[in-house]
Amino acid sequence: MENHTFSAVVIAMDNGQPPATGTGTLVLTFSHIDCPGVDSKCLSICQRGPEPEAGRGMEPVSSPLTTHVLDTASGLPAQGLCLRLSRLEDHGQQWMELRKSYTDSDGRCPGLLPPGPMKAGTYKLSFDTEGYWRKRGQESFYPYVEVVFTITNETHRFHVPLLLSPWSYTTYRGS
Repeated sequence: MENHTFSAVVIAMDNGQPPATGTGTLVLTFSHIDCPGVDSKCLSICQRGPEPEAGRGMEPVSSPLTTHVLDTASGLPAQGLCLRLSRLEDHGQQWMELRKSYTDSDGRCPGLLPPGPMKAGTYKLSFDTEGYWRKRGQESFYPYVEVVFTITNETHRFHVPLLLSPWSYTTYRGS
């Protein structure tokens, strides 16, 4: 009897708050599949899972905007850092908050925007660095970091990393 092992990545958020539990691996093992009357092609697809769309590979559809925050003082991802994504509206007069979230255990913030094209315009990622350092019993020079950037090509993907210490920060357009 042949065993098949499937792996899945599951990301759970509770109203934008960081998950209460850590990460893990979900493994499903089928030791026997009995599908009377089902041809072998269907059985093969059932065992493997659905085929990916052409040109998409196996990766999940993700946000066109991502960020990754690394705590350079500890050399670890900055877990639990509060951040807000806003877009400049009303002809440059008003910031509209699109999302409030927290970085995960890898310092990333999945799902900042829904999959698909971004609206062209000026965006801002605001990172609550004071709150992050305070939780660690550390004073910091910068109470928050705001990274303002402009999107002109709505079909591109954008990655905005942040390297953070209590006394400095660095950001750049990642890939």
